[in-house]
Amino acid sequence: MGTTTTKADLVNVIAHRTGLTKNETESVVDALFEGIIDSLKSGRRIEIRGFGSFNIRYKNLRQARNPRTGEKVTVEAKNVPTFKISKEFKQAVSESLKSTIS
Repeated sequence: MGTTTTKADLVNVIAHRTGLTKNETESVVDALFEGIIDSLKSGRRIEIRGFGSFNIRYKNLRQARNPRTGEKVTVEAKNVPTFKISKEFKQAVSESLKSTIS
């Protein structure tokens, strides 16, 4: 653990598996991300069976503290994107990690 998979890494894997060029694959990956963002901007929920769901959650105005100074600050109300993984996704990752740890 501790390593990061980048968008370029994903493009390489998908291009290899599909036979598409890296440029074609990058266009598809970009279009997917843009589609997700556009749907969330429109207030629509996205559900990808076996993967998870993206949604917008409203966070109320609240008081917090600056951890450096201890000063009280007001955090404005805002909408934030959230992602909830599916049971299948969670189970697949959990089982895979169990076998690498054992």
